[in-house]
Amino acid sequence: MDDLITFSIAVFTGFFAITNPISNMTVFLSLTQGADNKTKEDINKRANLIAFIIVLVFVLLGKYIFELFNISIPAFKITGGILIFYIGFEMLQSKQSNVKNIKHVNIDENIAVSPLAIPILAGPGTIVTAMNFVSSAQPVHIAIVIAVFGFMSLLTYFTFRLSNLIVKLVGFNVISVIGKIMGLIIAIIGTGMIIEGIKISFNLITK
Repeated sequence: MDDLITFSIAVFTGFFAITNPISNMTVFLSLTQGADNKTKEDINKRANLIAFIIVLVFVLLGKYIFELFNISIPAFKITGGILIFYIGFEMLQSKQSNVKNIKHVNIDENIAVSPLAIPILAGPGTIVTAMNFVSSAQPVHIAIVIAVFGFMSLLTYFTFRLSNLIVKLVGFNVISVIGKIMGLIIAIIGTGMIIEGIKISFNLITK
């Protein structure tokens, strides 16, 4: 039971750092600036639902994707770790990750699919994080990953819904600091994945 609680906390921390609802809230505000409340609500709902479905597919079919493309777990962890570290490093440097760099997007409901759902909410970093947690997990761990990301989607939905109020209360400077902290956590998670991948590789070689 303690192991499941620890695993759940690790999953939540990983998803919270990589999806970063507070930081992404400013992106949502900029993309929907000038839209009426109903349009914002529709975009918010669609973006989070689509993001959840995308991650759900990769969590459930990750094993088969590995087999289809002959991807080894060590290679996935090392490559994914490098990608996540890079995203976190860019956040620490006060740069918006190139993976999520969005410019000149027209205000219409299609932004719910791209760029909000893909790649902001369910981008490569999120997908890599999800698949890392289930790459060698039991069914109960897979269920926890799905439940935690579902909770994260709800949290993101309500964060976006209250975005104007949150910015007024907190301010952009505090949001920027939170973004840097999340960047550090993401970089640490990426480093951990790389180390774990190297350990698995050495274990396979020595057997």
